[in-house]
Amino acid sequence: MGADHTRPAPSAPKGVRQVLVATVVPLFLVTVVAALALWPRDTREPAGNAEVPRYHGTVTRVVTESCPPTPESPEGGPGDSTGPCGTVTVTVEQGPDAGQQVEVPVPTGPGAPRVEVGDAIMLVELTDPADPTAKSYQIAEHQRGAPLVWLVVLFGVVIVAFGRWRGLAALGGLVASFALLLGFVLPGINAGQPPLLVAIVGSALIMFVVLYLTHGITAQTSVAVLGTLGSLVLTGLLGALAIAATHLTGFGSEDAATLSMFQHDVDLHGLLLAGIIIGSLGVLDDVTVTQAATVTELAYANPGLSRLQLYRAATRVGRAHIASTVNTIVLAYAGASLPLLLLLVADSRPLSEILTSEFMATEIVRSAVATLGLIAAVPLTTGLAALVTTAGRGAATDTRRGAGTDTVPPSGPPAARPPAERDDALEALGGAVTGRRGADGGTEVAW
Repeated sequence: MGADHTRPAPSAPKGVRQVLVATVVPLFLVTVVAALALWPRDTREPAGNAEVPRYHGTVTRVVTESCPPTPESPEGGPGDSTGPCGTVTVTVEQGPDAGQQVEVPVPTGPGAPRVEVGDAIMLVELTDPADPTAKSYQIAEHQRGAPLVWLVVLFGVVIVAFGRWRGLAALGGLVASFALLLGFVLPGINAGQPPLLVAIVGSALIMFVVLYLTHGITAQTSVAVLGTLGSLVLTGLLGALAIAATHLTGFGSEDAATLSMFQHDVDLHGLLLAGIIIGSLGVLDDVTVTQAATVTELAYANPGLSRLQLYRAATRVGRAHIASTVNTIVLAYAGASLPLLLLLVADSRPLSEILTSEFMATEIVRSAVATLGLIAAVPLTTGLAALVTTAGRGAATDTRRGAGTDTVPPSGPPAARPPAERDDALEALGGAVTGRRGADGGTEVAW
């Protein structure tokens, strides 16, 4: 790998840094205090029966045969079982029967795994309630540990190879996100804490850790943090209003209904809103960091741009980003709910009833609220970034610019990039193509 040519973000004026510190540090301390107050101390024991013993095994032989006809229909009739039927010989690798070979029936039914000789599988041990000494084995699923480990290793190597130190920091942020989700958010909700409050505090913690770890402790990162936090609050308010207006109960999926069976006092209404907030966080981080970096780069490319010009130019970039991200959000929710959408397509009810049903309304509210919060993040973050970037210029800069003078105080905006670096950037962005000014002030490329 070559040297890392990533240019660090410019240093903001001292007064600006002091204002950002006075704003961000109290917010961080409030988040930490709230997390300590909500931190789960007494976790609930899982409900239900004792866990069924599971052991590793390897398939050594598979014998398939025609399935016998069901009593309700003659052989070959419409009610005849389609299989597969037969037996599978498995070498048990764990448990009291380790090293022995056992015969189990070929897995059948919806979602049953298809096994072949040499497959590593998971066996479950079943005991006859009437005779505890009588036991049998069934194939539950394949062992997926080794493929998943290799996939994660490839994932990490590619990210570090491409992003270098920034990629390594991104992996650290990802680990921190999962640690907070698994160590605070999920146990806190499981312990009976308000899901909405836990989600907001957990998302804020993830935001602080991930953004500063990945992008460094700079004024640019602090602007992204403030923009993300403001957008998260707005997303929570919009989500609460939308859920109340549509009278959603939270029972919009089979998982939610199953959870309510094991934990009768779980707040599914708050859980739905918490899911919207956490799901929006990842996309919000992307948008706010991009907008803060865009303002900084525009100021470096043209130090003479005024605060309003920076805001307008960066907002045009944000519009293009939002246009693609909105589609990303909707497709992400649709992909996660594809079986549900197929079930709704097969429904014989009128389309108006399907769209207003609990299942479909939940997905619509999720997509709409996340998108509205995302759109609000663009002007909020861009405005903050423009204020921070131009904070050191002073009023005299705009006065001279209005009089036709291009002189800028040396202590004001960041210096322009070196000519060679700036020319390379312009050539990479535009090449030999010419541009024309659009109706909104943007540049439309003429090919």
